[in-house]
Amino acid sequence: MNRTVLITGASLGIGKEIAKLFAEDGSNLVLVARNKAKLDAIAKEWKNKYEIKVEPIAIDLSKPGSAKSLYVTLSKKKINIDVLVNNAGFGVNGEFSKNKYSDESEMVHLNIVALTELSHLLLPGMHNSDVKVKGILNVASTAAFQAGPYMSNYYATKAYVLSLSEGLHHELKSQKIHVTCLCPGPTKTEFFDRADMNDNNLLKNEFLLATAEFVAQVGYHAFEKNKAIAIPGFLNSLLAQSPRITPRFLIRRIAALMNKG
Repeated sequence: MNRTVLITGASLGIGKEIAKLFAEDGSNLVLVARNKAKLDAIAKEWKNKYEIKVEPIAIDLSKPGSAKSLYVTLSKKKINIDVLVNNAGFGVNGEFSKNKYSDESEMVHLNIVALTELSHLLLPGMHNSDVKVKGILNVASTAAFQAGPYMSNYYATKAYVLSLSEGLHHELKSQKIHVTCLCPGPTKTEFFDRADMNDNNLLKNEFLLATAEFVAQVGYHAFEKNKAIAIPGFLNSLLAQSPRITPRFLIRRIAALMNKG
């Protein structure tokens, strides 16, 4: 029986590449993002190319009530989800007190609230699923392992995602439900555009930027093996562990230099 995978933020970047990997293994897809035109184009192409079912659903998950609305839509269409990929998210750059609170609030809602609500709504159905590999793949960031001045709230949201994922991984392991947290470092995606960080120091060094394809492959295979945490790239793995042995004040200063641009 083919499993059904729901991917948020599926119209581009890491989300689209993860969705492609599931399509290649024969999974049916529910693609969720704000851009209806992009979703429709992807769905039309992949239905024919991979001979799978692809359901595009355009919705803005940064808005209150959106996760429940998505769940209701799935129920009406009688679509049961076996795998949830919580990929949708964005960052806000700048001094917290000077940023628009509406931006900060929408980021918290998307990165934390929608992710948590969708997980809570869809997990009961996974308990009843007969597919071999089912569960949740959450996309966080290496930012989850430390504080990040000038992106303080973003770093905090990703720390939440990592902590929740690790806890659920332990809770659900005995029930054969996979939970993996993918923690990429800087990646060549539209993230920097939305965060207004195109002049960021990270973008000046191509060596530090991973491709969305590479990140997606690491996350996909880690989920299939039910690894709790997946960090793409040796350097990112090293940097993620550095707060354990490096004074926190120094970690904060380095992050501030990178984020301030």
